[in-house]
Amino acid sequence: MTPVFGLHCSHEQIHPTRLLDAVVRAEQAGFDAAMASDHFAPWSERQGHSGYVWSWLGAAMQATGLPFGVVNAPGQRYHPAIVAQAIGTLSAMYPGRFWAALGTGENANEHITGDVWPRKDVRSARLRSSVDVIRALLAGEEVSHDGLITVDRARVWTRPDDPAPLLGAAVSVATARWCADWADGLITVNAPVEHLREVVDAYRGAGGRGRLVLQVHLSWARDEAQAEAIAHDQWRTNIFAPPVAWDLTTPEHFDVVARDVTIEQVRRTVDVSADLSRHTDQLASYVSLGFDEIYLHHVGQEQDEFIDVFGAEVLPKLRTA
Repeated sequence: MTPVFGLHCSHEQIHPTRLLDAVVRAEQAGFDAAMASDHFAPWSERQGHSGYVWSWLGAAMQATGLPFGVVNAPGQRYHPAIVAQAIGTLSAMYPGRFWAALGTGENANEHITGDVWPRKDVRSARLRSSVDVIRALLAGEEVSHDGLITVDRARVWTRPDDPAPLLGAAVSVATARWCADWADGLITVNAPVEHLREVVDAYRGAGGRGRLVLQVHLSWARDEAQAEAIAHDQWRTNIFAPPVAWDLTTPEHFDVVARDVTIEQVRRTVDVSADLSRHTDQLASYVSLGFDEIYLHHVGQEQDEFIDVFGAEVLPKLRTA
């Protein structure tokens, strides 16, 4: 089966009006689907945006016929009952077109509540409780719960006939294995092929079911120097492994720690090239690992040329390979 190739919509980098234009353009250019980030703050002051994804999703799903997904962190900034209500409304309005991936989040978004940012093990336990609450609410149950989250007689009244899939978000092998116990699929981000193979094997080996989804950070321009400049300007704050990426608090903090990051370091996280054949080959290597859906995130703030060129020259080759 040919994988789905979608557009990742980065709310941290692009004004929501322009992002809506981009996803409409992507559908016209031949992209199959879209997904979006859910942030309260960007990763860098240079990125400079942070639109509210749930408002935007309603507009984007009305403006296109594409299926959409979102990555969300319930438990602190979002009460899981509110997440369930949001998922229920979108999937009732647009049946079969919506999924949500759930993860433990980052302090950069969650600290705004003023609550303590918990240890990773506590965040994982909180997410697991949130997943159970969301599933029960989407099944029509009245839910009360006491523990890391508190729920009092909650019920989601508007729901779809078939609940939207809840995917697990994982970067590490250990987290992928943990997600297999509860998730309807797995989403991860591009990394060396051997690491991605280990992530996939860990999820499937632990009994993980459902779709495998990959978000790919890439930078393309007409010449190599420009592709490098885009990646270094926009994504050098995003190269840090956990726990740094989890625990820093503000865009200013990320900008400070990324001040001396080199383009060589950025290339470990972003597939950078002016050569479309290199991008095609790299994406094909991800397909070979068994991913069902691959979402392309051009890390530049200008999306139009990327969408047009990849829609015309890269996606057709991947589909016929």
